[in-house]
Amino acid sequence: MKIAVSGKGGTGKTFLAGTLAARFAARGHPVIAIDADPSPNLALTLGFSLEDAGKIVPIAENDQLIRLKTGTEYSGVFRLTFTVDDIIRDHAVPTPSGANLMVMGTVRTMGSGCTCPAHSVVKALLRHLIVERDEVVILDMDAGIEHLGRGTAEHVDILLVVSDANMKSLEVAKTICRMAKDSSIKNVGLVGNRIFNAVQEQAVRTFAEKNGIPVFAMIPYDQDVSDNGISGSPIHEEHSAAIKEIARLTSSLESGSRPVQR
Repeated sequence: MKIAVSGKGGTGKTFLAGTLAARFAARGHPVIAIDADPSPNLALTLGFSLEDAGKIVPIAENDQLIRLKTGTEYSGVFRLTFTVDDIIRDHAVPTPSGANLMVMGTVRTMGSGCTCPAHSVVKALLRHLIVERDEVVILDMDAGIEHLGRGTAEHVDILLVVSDANMKSLEVAKTICRMAKDSSIKNVGLVGNRIFNAVQEQAVRTFAEKNGIPVFAMIPYDQDVSDNGISGSPIHEEHSAAIKEIARLTSSLESGSRPVQR
């Protein structure tokens, strides 16, 4: 199963992606979590400390790997065809959550050279992970709609679009859902997140119904999750309403059927 998670920045998509990866791993599935956000922080959600997360070298910024895969004897000419199985074997990082993590990365500074080879490797790797691998793949996308225009989320089984009750977030979610439906992604649904009360839940549901968007989960606001984002303190999962709802969503996704609308 291949699941992409998208939404406006700041709505909690990385928390959802990381928790889904951890839940699938806890159920005994081999999981590869992909951080495709230009500002990667999925490692923190998967249990790494800030120090250990900072040691992970993103694929796109691994100059030695990029040269190995795309380099030729001719200056300015690079290979377009190469294998990527060994990248997964050698660069997927085991995490405390039980899932393996791959950080795609981006070019950090101007003047660092042509980005084409790095992008070619990342694109080939993403396609291989999504199309040709048997693991559960959870893809944490960059914020907004750019990934759909680039085709990064092609071939996923389901796209979960995260939004809180803020109208700007909901409008971005609507645009993402519309673009996804126009592409090859057939199973698209909204996940409400950080829902404080019944008024906010109804606002999300009304917006979704008006725009013909199914609601797959409604994650309540959880103080433990908020505190974790500030201090890194552990979340007591057995008492976390947010994680319980994501666990329910995981069960629905695991069944292989369209998630039950909530």
